[in-house]
Amino acid sequence: MAAFSFFLFITAISTLLSTSTSISTLTANQNITDGETIISDHEAFKMGFFSPTNSSTNRYFGIWYNRISVTTVVWVANRETPLTDNSGVLVLNNNGTLTLLNRTKHVIWSSNSSESGNNPVAQLLDTGNLIIKNAGDTNPDSYVWQSFDYPGDTFLPSMKFGIDFVRGINKYLTAWKADNDPSPGEYTNRFDSDGYPQILLRRGSEVVFNSGPWNGLRFSGMPNLRPNDIYTFGFEFNERELYYRYELVNNFTVTRMILSPGGVIQRFIWIERTQEWNLYLSAQMDNCDRYGLCGPYGVCNINENQACGCMRGFDEKFPEEWRRADWTNGCVRKAELDCAGGSDGFVKMTGLKLPDTRKTRFNASMNLEECERDCLRDCNCTAYASIDIRTASGCLIWLDDLIDVRVYGENGQDVYVKMAASELHSKAKAKMKVRIIVIPVLVGVAVLLGLCLFALYRRRQKKKGVTNLVRATNFAKENEREEGELPLFAFNTIAIATKNFSDECKLGEGGYGPVYKGMLVEGKEIAVKRHSRKSKQGLDEFQNEVQCIAKLQHRNLVRLLGCCIEEDERMLIYEYMPNKSLNSFIFDERKRKSLDWSKRYNIIIGIARGLLYLHQDSRLRIIHRDLKASNILLDKDMNPRISDFGLARSMEGSKTEANTRRVMGTYGYMAPEYTIDGIYSTKSDVFSFGVLVLEIISGKKNRGFRHANHDLNLLGHAWRLYRNAKQLDLIDENIKSSYVQSQVNRAIHIGLLCVQKYPEDRPDMPLVVVMLGSQIPLPEPNQPGFYTERRRPQEADTSSSIHEWSSSNRLSVTYLEPR
Repeated sequence: MAAFSFFLFITAISTLLSTSTSISTLTANQNITDGETIISDHEAFKMGFFSPTNSSTNRYFGIWYNRISVTTVVWVANRETPLTDNSGVLVLNNNGTLTLLNRTKHVIWSSNSSESGNNPVAQLLDTGNLIIKNAGDTNPDSYVWQSFDYPGDTFLPSMKFGIDFVRGINKYLTAWKADNDPSPGEYTNRFDSDGYPQILLRRGSEVVFNSGPWNGLRFSGMPNLRPNDIYTFGFEFNERELYYRYELVNNFTVTRMILSPGGVIQRFIWIERTQEWNLYLSAQMDNCDRYGLCGPYGVCNINENQACGCMRGFDEKFPEEWRRADWTNGCVRKAELDCAGGSDGFVKMTGLKLPDTRKTRFNASMNLEECERDCLRDCNCTAYASIDIRTASGCLIWLDDLIDVRVYGENGQDVYVKMAASELHSKAKAKMKVRIIVIPVLVGVAVLLGLCLFALYRRRQKKKGVTNLVRATNFAKENEREEGELPLFAFNTIAIATKNFSDECKLGEGGYGPVYKGMLVEGKEIAVKRHSRKSKQGLDEFQNEVQCIAKLQHRNLVRLLGCCIEEDERMLIYEYMPNKSLNSFIFDERKRKSLDWSKRYNIIIGIARGLLYLHQDSRLRIIHRDLKASNILLDKDMNPRISDFGLARSMEGSKTEANTRRVMGTYGYMAPEYTIDGIYSTKSDVFSFGVLVLEIISGKKNRGFRHANHDLNLLGHAWRLYRNAKQLDLIDENIKSSYVQSQVNRAIHIGLLCVQKYPEDRPDMPLVVVMLGSQIPLPEPNQPGFYTERRRPQEADTSSSIHEWSSSNRLSVTYLEPR
């Protein structure tokens, strides 16, 4: 019996040793068979044979993360020639070459190193790199061969992504054909060294995305690439090599960048708490990232109703095509260049992604003045720009049409476009006229505004002292804009336009006061928001809204036309939205029948894009704080416009979160951390957006929702349905004949991700926009905020619309210490 027990013990140990080798190296003439693995020294990575998920027949030799519960392969040897059984053997021969043999001992893959090793050793490093080196060689940069020179779809920390000019190796990414098929797909992402280097994503031979050239801080076409606490990054370009590389700040972080089978460049971070990969960012953000969308000399601006427009000094080449949204042929010059005559000059265009640089030349030692002279001397030169925006140094010159240009605003760069003298002169004359007319007007309006505000507040300072007088003066100064003051409307003008604020012109009432429809004498329709003395909102909200929205321009934000501060009034004048608010449609039994699924989905995407602009692309990061259905207005084409910025707050720099003792907003839309602790951030707006998504899909209000089987709100109800795989039961009966199941499922999923209890679990708006516009995998949502809330019966009977006009949270914050 003892002998039998010893035999079982030896058998168990032998099996364990055969399935997981603890050493990280393979010496000459050693091999690995199917079922055996090698693990790196600190157990970060493992290599061996594997089958992809949902593929039981094909076998591959690869490397994957060792400590991660979700099998994540980062490199595959035999991508093009899979094994069809478990007979594979990996061997290291005496020359330092790894070979993969099948059942008949035929070589189906080898490392094919041009160098031969002396007493070679293959080692799996904790970076995920498999190297072949000479035994005893401790130089980390000395190797015969390494897998990092031949990446698959994954870009890992410490890997050099680029070109080794000395060895003639181009290290680039090739997507998998499918999630369960590692064979090379149709997408590649690699450096192109024609002209000044840039990274081009191709589908076959067709370019679909361009990173833009390195500008000293980041790639010109990747504004999301910013300094962060997770990884550092850098770019190197010299006569020996060209590469981009990133390193982890904290080695406990696990992150990877991949090229997905669908052609999206994505960075993922492993979240240990949830045991899943979280999408951190995507290189492609929106439709303007489609390569060359607007053709030569066209400029893409995602914030415009028509994304494509022409550069200054250019017109559409084929206007009829542009009217059909076919922008491929781009734009042509209004006036041809006159290189021989020497009269050409340059127009500075700011805030742009640099054009495709394949037909450029460059000189890193030149300054901008030298660059301009060089471009003027060359008749083929069409534009120039700095190479390094940190120091405005280096010279980059374009020698052909400018293509793949888009607007980034403050995240963009300056490009100097060569222009004919006639265009320069007309522009100069136009500027002079504008200055002659505008400057006196600006001065006059500034004085008038200051006097009006002074007079207005002087009457109200008897009880409040001089503090508000200073605020009013500052308000007048802060609202100066480069192109003129926010227009001031006379009280009589607004009174006439609204028939003396008659009830027949009244559109409704919000937290600030009543809203009226008006018609100016020139025939323009307006909406007038008039402050109510009974309102809990006052000077702060008026001043805040003017300061915020006057500087914002986006097709999914309502446009502020001006204000009126006469006759002890504080009125805001907006463009009129004929379809009123989203609230009046989705919660109206009759009207919501006209909202089919395509219209609702368009509204969801439009709101997302407006929020993305507020959170990321506007001059200041804006937190709305009162996003709700009644603050989403609908234009004549049912496009959504975010409105009511009275409670909005702006943040500078990289700040994304703040605290307040004055918690204001609307029950049912406020995030838990804001409602309870007064913490507001971009993620609290994301929560409100998630509530809106679920309301739009269901046609039901979150606050006031009732169900016969439970006391949960709409979020809890949606979560319960999702967990039971019955999420389609959530949708409004009126769209059951028009909805697209995959879109509805995805929208519900995204809505639940946005309303998760903890803000760090919620996606940010750039990611939300990407998720809505692509088929990238979505993480599983966690429990929503307020899921366990049990409400009193009378609360469910109360329509949120009755109370939401006040937009004021009645919670009393009792903390005495500053938060």
